[in-house]
Amino acid sequence: MIESILTMSIAGFLTGFFFSMPIAGPVSIMITSNALKGRLRYCNLFNLGASLGDFIYVFIAVFGLTKLYSFYKPIIPYIFAFGSLLLVFLGYKIFRTKIDIEHLEDQIHISGKIKKKEGGAFYTGFMINFLNPTLFIGWLTSSLLVISFIAALGFHTGGLAIKIDQNAIEIGNIEGKRIESHHDSAIKKLDNIPMLKIRDHQVDQTIFPASFHLMISICYAFFIAVGSIVWFYLLTFLIVRFRKRINIKIISAFVKSLGAFLCFIGCYFGYQAIKMFINLKI
Repeated sequence: MIESILTMSIAGFLTGFFFSMPIAGPVSIMITSNALKGRLRYCNLFNLGASLGDFIYVFIAVFGLTKLYSFYKPIIPYIFAFGSLLLVFLGYKIFRTKIDIEHLEDQIHISGKIKKKEGGAFYTGFMINFLNPTLFIGWLTSSLLVISFIAALGFHTGGLAIKIDQNAIEIGNIEGKRIESHHDSAIKKLDNIPMLKIRDHQVDQTIFPASFHLMISICYAFFIAVGSIVWFYLLTFLIVRFRKRINIKIISAFVKSLGAFLCFIGCYFGYQAIKMFINLKI
């Protein structure tokens, strides 16, 4: 059991760290744009809030609280709609931002308005992830692939390889379709890798108590959140430290492009919400 916990802790940390690297997501955009303004504390608080959202979704996906998803699914259109408005609003604020590198430090330490905004950074980060329903399915399918890969390598996953496979099937039944990243198809893809063919994919057939599944699910979700926190902290630190070496015009253009792209993501969420509302009425 200790081996399983250690394995899933390391896997969770690496998954959270590397899966957080793409800069196209709302969280990455918010952190990057604010780091370019030198707002290190804001970014760190925002990072913690967003990671809490990741932790909740990963835990639900891995532990198998599919009954919550069945209650959650009917309000997804409304969540998409609200999330759309939030992202468009934040994107517009980023786009309208004027960056003054020379007086930036004074603004950060003196401005009362900025301090108030920093107080809501944690909440904003959490809400951006919590109002993204695609995050649940995203973590379900990515965790399915990661855990299947670890099982294929011969490591003990504490029964999570089987557990998350069952979760994918149950969610697929709720959605009325089969989750493409099913454990079986994942294993077939892994079997195409010669070094994995000799591994025994049935290493996790041991029956584990429900309390252990709860503990290892929390552990895996927690270390995914930690991995995400570490990546965004490093990203924030590097951007804040070296931002003054970048031409102000380039920074301003980049920040505006991030704001515009965040508005685009918000509009996409809004489009999905409209489609869902139309389907509900039919």
